[in-house]
Amino acid sequence: MNFEAIKAIYYYEMARTRRTLLQSVVSPVITTALYFIVFGAAVGSRMEAVEGVGYGGFITPGLIMLTLITQCVSNGSSGIYFPKFTGTIYEILSAPIAMSEILIGYVGAAATKGMIIGLIILATAAFFVDLRIDHPVLMILFMLLTSIAFSLAGFIIGIWAKNFEQLSMVPMLVVPPLTFLGGTFYSIDVLPPFWQAVSHFNPVLYLVSGFRWSFFEVSDVHPLISLAMIGVFLAVCLGFLAWVFRTGFKLRA
Repeated sequence: MNFEAIKAIYYYEMARTRRTLLQSVVSPVITTALYFIVFGAAVGSRMEAVEGVGYGGFITPGLIMLTLITQCVSNGSSGIYFPKFTGTIYEILSAPIAMSEILIGYVGAAATKGMIIGLIILATAAFFVDLRIDHPVLMILFMLLTSIAFSLAGFIIGIWAKNFEQLSMVPMLVVPPLTFLGGTFYSIDVLPPFWQAVSHFNPVLYLVSGFRWSFFEVSDVHPLISLAMIGVFLAVCLGFLAWVFRTGFKLRA
């Protein structure tokens, strides 16, 4: 394992974040803080508790997961797309670096950025809503696995994308609707039976539900099932990337 190569890619991506700190960190934190102000403090104070949890606290895990998923997908995709766009990807591919080392460098940086933003938002939420964390270790595990899984998904999108429109299509048009319809602002128990069944086909439901359980021991899906779903998603992404690296799909063409 070439740790120097991994470190070089990782440090370069983290330095890119520092150069765009306003866009990479400040913007998503401010946006999520507005959700806390509007839905947590203003609207939440007028709504009934959900399964014994204040509404502001109830939506906090979902809002963190929304930002975490969006940022990991965006960072993971842009990290590999821009070398393709500028042509520097060929310098990386021709260097004595294994594809697994390239993957660890880029995905590791994207996941780190997502974790940092998620933890900042978690700290910010404490100023707006009543919050408790019953299982902090499980909470960190959910955040870490979700960050890695969706950074891998972003890496796949970055390899697939031919232009900036395709690059932003999934983070902007797919991830937010799935997250909003995945129980971020409500428990699926309030839905009619048919829509409850439909909601179980939304993979984000399992992430939000398991993450919420680590806070309040309240969930729509058993947390072990949520962890299993993350594991399945990780395996699918790794399997697809193994095929990409073996065939050179969209990398060596």
